[in-house]
Amino acid sequence: MRSRRDVLKSAVLGGGAGVMAATALGSLGPEAAFATATSAAPGVEPGAPDPNFAEGRIRSIKDNTLLVLGSNMVFHTIRVVDGTSLWKLGPVGFDQARPGDGLYARGVRMPDGMLAAEAVWLNIVNIKGHITDIKDQTLRLDHNGHEVLCHVVPGRSVAIHSESPPTADLSLLKVAQHVQILGAWRPDTNEVDIATVFSPH
Repeated sequence: MRSRRDVLKSAVLGGGAGVMAATALGSLGPEAAFATATSAAPGVEPGAPDPNFAEGRIRSIKDNTLLVLGSNMVFHTIRVVDGTSLWKLGPVGFDQARPGDGLYARGVRMPDGMLAAEAVWLNIVNIKGHITDIKDQTLRLDHNGHEVLCHVVPGRSVAIHSESPPTADLSLLKVAQHVQILGAWRPDTNEVDIATVFSPH
């Protein structure tokens, strides 16, 4: 049985340009993005950059390749191949990627420096704070003294209260409650579309 790395390498070397939105090679869960961003990969010294991880904002898109400017001002070339998983509030196709989107990606670094992506998360955010207002389909969140306007997306947003299973009913959320929100940032705004609200009570 071939490893994930072998599959990705053969997809790139074979010129495969198709995209599958299914989770063919790994988790699409938001938690996986942040675990990738914060934990040392096998064989990588703690504190050293992981060569198989990239983050930044998309500057341009050509065919199945993303040019991404990292927060450290280093450019990354990221190739989306057959089997790449993409997340933007949920599983999506490559056509949902836009210049200006924020990005986390993990995959396999090729000899020419390009990253063959196993998974790409677009505009993903993970924020904590307390609710200052609830109105219609929005929550206002105080996140370290900054207001974030969080939008409930019908059919997509869910709440998890304590150990209960996810529910689309967000009516138990209350003003002054502390919550954690995983969602998709609307680039260049203070607004977020909600994927999951975690509430301790």
